[in-house]
Order: sequence, then C-alpha cells, then structure tokens
Amino acid sequence: MNAVPTLDPPTRLVDAVEQARAAAVEEAAADLGPQAADGAVGEHLEAVPEGPAAVSHHFAATQGGYQGWRWSVTLATAGDDAPVTVSEVVLIPGPDALVAPDWVPWEERVRPGDLGVGDLLPAPQDDPRLVPGYIASDDPAVEEVAREVGLGRRLVLSRYGREEAARRWHEGPRGPATDMARAAPAPCGTCGFFFPIAGSLRGAFGVCGNEYSPADGSVVDVGFGCGAHSDVQPDTTSPVTVAELVYDDGVDLEPIR
Repeated sequence: MNAVPTLDPPTRLVDAVEQARAAAVEEAAADLGPQAADGAVGEHLEAVPEGPAAVSHHFAATQGGYQGWRWSVTLATAGDDAPVTVSEVVLIPGPDALVAPDWVPWEERVRPGDLGVGDLLPAPQDDPRLVPGYIASDDPAVEEVAREVGLGRRLVLSRYGREEAARRWHEGPRGPATDMARAAPAPCGTCGFFFPIAGSLRGAFGVCGNEYSPADGSVVDVGFGCGAHSDVQPDTTSPVTVAELVYDDGVDLEPIR
C-alpha cells in the first residue's frame, strides 16, 4: 500500500510503481539471474517521499536469506514535463529484518566473563578505576596499611573504581532487588555466615561463607539473602494437616447387646 506523502511529490512519481518494480527486478537479475529475479521482488509495501521531486518505492525482498529486508527504488523527475528516472536501487533492512549488531571497537569487545584460562587482559593506560599506590586512595584501610608497612601496591582502586564496583554488585545477581533476596527470611547483613569485606565498602558488602548457599564464596550485598540464613529455624510442625477431634454430646448412643 502507498503511504500518504508528506512532502507532496508529483503524483506520477507515486503512481510509477511498475517502473520502480522493473528497476528492482533488473538489479536483482545481476546477482540472481533473469529467471529468479522476478520472484525476488515481492509486493509493493509503501512509497516514501524523499523531497519535492523524488519518491522511494519499497518492495518486499523474497529471496532466501533476506527475510524482513526490502528493495528500495528511488524515482525522481526534473519537472512536470521531464521524464521519471531511476536514481537508485538498493536493499535496505525493514523493521523486522535480521541485521548485524552495532559495531564495537576491538579494544571494547572483551566483556565481563569473557576471560578464560591463560588469557591476559592488561588494564588500559589511563584506566579511571586505578590510581598509583603512592597517591592517597581515599580508602582509610589501604592508606593505613601502606603507611605501617612502608610499601604499597603499584596501583589501587580509585574512588571511581570502588563506586563502579559497588554499583555493579548492588544491581547484580547478589543484590537486594533479586527474587531470592525478596523471598529470604532475613538479609545477609544479619547472617552468621556473612564475612564483611575490608575497606570503605565494609558496611555494604561481604562474602558468603555458607557452603549450602547459592552465593557461597561470592560478594553479596548486605541486603541480599537466601533460605540458608543462620537464623532459620527448623519447622517442627507436621506437614500433614490433622483434623481436630469432634465430640458430639447431643447424640443419644444406643448400647450394643
């Protein structure tokens, strides 16, 4: 079907559907051959104005491997008395077309969890998550140890690096918003298996030390929780519902001889 033109192109450009189809078939024949080209151009989908003197006709692409794509044929004219000419014929993706993902630069393609055994991943030269160890790190625990020992790591987490880690852990699968945390009887911060981490994030995160917990050995938010909390008490009631005994004193009993 034809879309309503918003730029008011000449009517003969909108009506030149067969001319546009012929141009698409001719372009398809260059790759598929003349016999298969006609079947590669499907129904007319719409006419899209490209300006006051140009219209692009879209046809469904029916050749294999191009589901959701469309042929786009742009027609133009130089005036009312000038002929309608073909400006461009291309294949373009439709709204439901399978297209390649957005380009990601090579240096950004490694994602969390991609690192395998034996892989090496050097930190970027100006990584904002790290600062030199001799610079104040804003973490009292790190600074105290460095002063006492007189040594320090070459790089330590910056304030930005700690905030990013805290955000990631808080919003991740061991955070307070997960289904398991909402169903837990109590939060990790009150659990005996909870190991608080050192440093400025001590009040917000720790490590689970319960081997029966799904979070064992993982960093957990104090608001996270699971069914293996140390304060969980066993249920001593019977799982089978037992009906209460009923005594009916209003019934006359007949003795058996």
